Amino acid sequence: MLKIKVCGMCEQRNIETLMQLDIDYIGFIFYEKSPRYVAYIPDIDSKNIRKTGVFVNAELSVVQQKVAEGLQVVQLHGSESPLLCTEVRKLGVETWKAFGLHPDFSWEILEPYLDSVDYFLFDTSSQQHGGTGQVFDWSILNDYPYDKPYFLSGGISLDNIAQALEIQDPRLVGLDLNSKFEQSPGLKDIEKLKKALKIIKDE
Repeated sequence: MLKIKVCGMCEQRNIETLMQLDIDYIGFIFYEKSPRYVAYIPDIDSKNIRKTGVFVNAELSVVQQKVAEGLQVVQLHGSESPLLCTEVRKLGVETWKAFGLHPDFSWEILEPYLDSVDYFLFDTSSQQHGGTGQVFDWSILNDYPYDKPYFLSGGISLDNIAQALEIQDPRLVGLDLNSKFEQSPGLKDIEKLKKALKIIKDE
């Protein structure tokens, strides 16, 4: 079964309710320009759900501090170098590097990162580094040339999640759910998430 990350969480009560669902990762965005920005890691207690921090071109020292505060996964969503990814990975956390895909995307950009990260995350290309709620053309993934496993992000919703599950690619290991499952930025609609998880489980 695909791993599930729910990203952009802000509200403590909403987080506590989310923690009761069968998900694998919970994401907190430490990018000040995001409407889902949080300045600290909310208090959560779970042995099964991994705390994930999303950063955009942050200094290594900033990432180090958040890892020291309890992050288990770091998602780098800006123009971070392979060297920075390597340094983050040395902190002992699972490391993801996000890329915004579009029809003219050059897969060769990924090659220097292959030994620097655990996973790629493929999102919709945007100026605001994700959170657009827009879907990119998933057929682009047919040309993905590397063995590195990846998560799929960008506009996944109840309307298209079944279609995402039809992608026949063993390198696709998880889905990143965010804006299409919100009542407002940072506040998730738990009932919508339950429906999504049921669709995934029934596949």
